[in-house]
Amino acid sequence: MTLEFWTVSGAPSPWRVALGMAFKGLDYKVHMLSASRKEHKSDAYLALNPRGTVPTLKKGDQTLGQSIAILAWLDRVHPDTPLFGQTPKEAADIWQRTMEIFDHLPAATSGVLSPIFFDGATATTPALMGAAETLRTELTGLSQLLTKAPFLSGATPRAADAVAFPHVRLVQRAMDTKPQIMQSLGLPSLADLSVDIASWVARIEAVPGVAETFPPHWAEAT
Repeated sequence: MTLEFWTVSGAPSPWRVALGMAFKGLDYKVHMLSASRKEHKSDAYLALNPRGTVPTLKKGDQTLGQSIAILAWLDRVHPDTPLFGQTPKEAADIWQRTMEIFDHLPAATSGVLSPIFFDGATATTPALMGAAETLRTELTGLSQLLTKAPFLSGATPRAADAVAFPHVRLVQRAMDTKPQIMQSLGLPSLADLSVDIASWVARIEAVPGVAETFPPHWAEAT
């Protein structure tokens, strides 16, 4: 049975799932929804996912709509290349790291990027400066992990990488497309902040299938 995947271009939560499937080498059918046309709130989609959120993943009669739950489910249904490790200790360590990232990095990223991408902020404010400091703290934590291993949970990309990467890559996107305000916030480039993070991003992007997970509208804008 085919894996069917509903997403919105650039949304971090479904991007995590797409990365998890790429890490596992899985094929899937993409249903790209338009947020501007509110296709995720259409009757047809609400029949599939009553909360009207993304992602949604469907295989046969199983439908899931939460990114972390989907990553865990993928490990049960497709156990090769496990996202949460093979031993109890590996699973505990990866779950701990994944949920720490999930609990802190998205909010830290949103605190900086939402005003810039959605509110059109072009100048620093005390609130933005504080948000930038919080984001730098979270990125420093990731950088420290990456001094010990090439990926956030060891030698291969796992669930923690799938959760962290979309947010870090969105920060890089802001650095590339909104350089003036990002520099004024002390966020000039990933390499300036951490060579380890910049190298990790390159390693993730080199994984087969990861390029296909990138937001389509990024290519359309170039």
